Amino acid sequence: MQKTLNSNNIELIQNFYAAFANANAAQMVSCYDDKITFQDPAFGVLHGNDAKKMWQMLIDKSEGNLKITYGNIKATDTSGSADWVAEYLFSQTGRKIINHINAKFEFKDGKIIKHTDTFNFWKWAGQALGFKGYLLGWTNFMRKRVRGFALRGLNHYKPKQ
Repeated sequence: MQKTLNSNNIELIQNFYAAFANANAAQMVSCYDDKITFQDPAFGVLHGNDAKKMWQMLIDKSEGNLKITYGNIKATDTSGSADWVAEYLFSQTGRKIINHINAKFEFKDGKIIKHTDTFNFWKWAGQALGFKGYLLGWTNFMRKRVRGFALRGLNHYKPKQ
């Protein structure tokens, strides 16, 4: 049985990515429920304010060198998906990243309650870290190292005023 598309949830996803493309973290996180759960290969699982703070940190660190494109948005009453591409310079190495990401969403009371991004971590690591990333990007060692670095950065991040 096919689920019916929900235009409000499609618009919610569109608003989220339009805000991201305009480097507006406050507008992005207004699409999230306060009990949001976010997950991706770089940060692992983040909850609530940590998930919201991550978007502000990523936008701030990009220093205006971030291009977001998105499409293939679908949503029902309870779930949705989108494909998006992030183009930016990785702040640690200055290397150009073009990351193709698939997002899955769950909704509650007109907000995003769960957001899961998936992407090819090995490919991302190669772009971000060069030869070392291509060589070790497929390993759990590299995933844990990148995740540890990302979480330390998030824990020490102070939003710009």
